[in-house]
Amino acid sequence: MRILIVKLSSLGDVVHSMPVVHDIRAAHPGAMIDWVVEPGFAPLVRRVDGVCQVIECGLRRWTRAWWSAGVRTEWRAFRERLQRDHYDAVLDLQGLTKSAVVARLAHGVSYGLANRTDGASFEAPARWLVDRPIRIEPHIHALDRGRELAARALGYRVAGPPQFGLQTHAELAAGAPTVALVHGTSRADKLWPEAAWVELGRRALREGWRVALPHAGAVERDRAQRIASALGEGAQVWPEMALDALVDRLGATHGVIGVDSGLSHVAVALNLPHVQIYNWPTAWRTGPQATHGHSHQVTVQGDGQVDGQADGHGAWPAPRPPLIEAVWAAWVSVRAAVPGASVCPVV
Repeated sequence: MRILIVKLSSLGDVVHSMPVVHDIRAAHPGAMIDWVVEPGFAPLVRRVDGVCQVIECGLRRWTRAWWSAGVRTEWRAFRERLQRDHYDAVLDLQGLTKSAVVARLAHGVSYGLANRTDGASFEAPARWLVDRPIRIEPHIHALDRGRELAARALGYRVAGPPQFGLQTHAELAAGAPTVALVHGTSRADKLWPEAAWVELGRRALREGWRVALPHAGAVERDRAQRIASALGEGAQVWPEMALDALVDRLGATHGVIGVDSGLSHVAVALNLPHVQIYNWPTAWRTGPQATHGHSHQVTVQGDGQVDGQADGHGAWPAPRPPLIEAVWAAWVSVRAAVPGASVCPVV
């Protein structure tokens, strides 16, 4: 059996689709699975156990200069590569018009979402572009949505906790254990207050931890530097690095505390002790879940209104971030859930 997965972006969405590969190979041993993805996330997909070929599709960049000869040449090359093989099934796990178009261009019966699920992006044309749209329970975690769609398309049942299969070439760093603080995210309303990160870092340092501060882009770099400056010795700002190197560096830490972001989802895929912070009560959509089988990965939520009403000026209620005490207590609990690991390295 030869299967094509279409999941183009973004980082968190790509990570949430990884368990589909393990599921397919468990149900159909020997299945050959290819994956179409944006070039920026291709290095990550190449690390997923069971993925045969990664087909890069630069739609984001192409749409900015569609009229240029260079882009037209790249598009033709991509289409030829996409259509080189025949697939027993093509799985559009994204549910957008662009992903459904890619699935339709491939040689094979295409499957995709027939409906929007709560909190997820979906475009109506996608259901008409695939050969066989599949209706999914609307109130479902992003990770479970992809697993269920693939299972129904290929005739098996989802069984067991998700297995991401993300491989890293990392060894735990020597010396004092390191906790990475993932403070950056793509949306301002998902950020945790900078002062809270400083206080959390101080607590970690007092307990004997080293603090690592990854970042992407100038805004996150500046924030990381401010947090590190407030913490002093024991805190390190990582240099900006390629996704491949970042996965290895993160995999060498002893755990991660982070906001709802792609990098936090990578921490989950790497099976690291992890606390994921949500300002809104929306962790059921994308955060670590007890039903996924891990007590060393949890979420802490604020109590902001998700579906509240805007005021007379069109403003939505401000998020109410979770308190430092709640996040620290969650970190202690996930460390306690790791076999043989100490909650605090220094007493």
